[in-house]
Amino acid sequence: MFTVRRALVSVSDKSALTPFVTGLAELGVEILSTGGTAKQLRDAGIDAIDVSDKTGFPEIMDGRVKTLHPKIHGGLLGRRGTDEGVMDEHGIEPIDLLVVNLYPFEQTIARDDATIDDAIENIDIGGPAMIRAASKNHDGVAVVVDPN
Repeated sequence: MFTVRRALVSVSDKSALTPFVTGLAELGVEILSTGGTAKQLRDAGIDAIDVSDKTGFPEIMDGRVKTLHPKIHGGLLGRRGTDEGVMDEHGIEPIDLLVVNLYPFEQTIARDDATIDDAIENIDIGGPAMIRAASKNHDGVAVVVDPN
C-alpha cells in the first residue's frame, strides 16, 4: 500500500471526472493535467497544474505530444526506493496515480461521416504509453481507466 501524493489526470471521456478529482483534491493530492482536462477541472474550481508547466515543454503538434516526456514517464516508471537519485538529478517527481482513458477510436470510425484523418487523429499514443508505464510500476502507481 502507498500514499497518493500526486495524480496525473488526462482523459478523453470527462463525464464523471469532476466528482472523482474533487475527492482527490480534498485529500490533498496534487493534480497534474493536460489541455481540455485541466480546463474542465479549473472551471470546476479544482487546482490543476498543467503538465507543460511541470515539464517546461508545451503541448505541440495540435495536442499530439502532451505527455510523451521524461518528466512524465520517469514519474510513472521511477521505482520507489531505487530511482530517487536519478529522479532528483533530473527534476522528476513521482506520480502515484494515473487517471486516463483513451481517445474514442471505435466510436469515431463507426460514424458514417468518419474520414481517414478522423481515424488517424483518434489513434491514442500517449494514453496507452502512460498506462503501460504505470502498470510496469504497479508497486508504486495506481491506474484508473474506467470513466465511471
